Amino acid sequence: MSNDLETYQRQSFGQTLQPKAPVALLIVDFVNSFADPGRFGGGNIRDAIRNTVPLLAHARERGWPVAHTRIVFADDASDHNIFTEKVPGMLTLKEHDDGSAIVDELAPQAGELVVRKTVPSAFFGTSLFAWLAQRGVQTLVVAGAVTSGCVRASVVDAMQYGFRPFVLSDCVGDRALAPHDANLFDMAQKYAVVMSRDDALGLLGAL
Repeated sequence: MSNDLETYQRQSFGQTLQPKAPVALLIVDFVNSFADPGRFGGGNIRDAIRNTVPLLAHARERGWPVAHTRIVFADDASDHNIFTEKVPGMLTLKEHDDGSAIVDELAPQAGELVVRKTVPSAFFGTSLFAWLAQRGVQTLVVAGAVTSGCVRASVVDAMQYGFRPFVLSDCVGDRALAPHDANLFDMAQKYAVVMSRDDALGLLGAL
């Protein structure tokens, strides 16, 4: 990994981003099925959920806009897509399926956006970009699951839309740790700032 890092640094990857206010929080797919190793969970996802509880409390205290995402398909699966051809089990996530519900400890409050999506990115085909732009958001703090999938896709789109993504390494999780670590490395080199929750909140608190 050290040789890899030297290569990236030599090629000018991995530059830092300075946060700018206003700040918002995006929590990606922390739903019951992703917390359950028997469905779509495993790895360090439960730890990431626990670490996100104080993060969400901090965001609410500071008055940050907060958005949550869920994967939700139509009851008749009429909106099936290429994602569900790769992962057919995703079609079980319906509006009233408990597996698609956000975990109780991170349940949305009034005024927080809940984005329903059928693909990995929180932005693709949703109102999230407009909702954040209307609030003037510059820096987007990201937590959620899974690091290598929906988190990464959302972070890439956030960067492409002009937001400054801050991925909190202990508040994102994956069902396998190797892709989790690899994608944190890659996002830090190309798309986002990656740091721990406490380091990020210390930095953002200075805004």
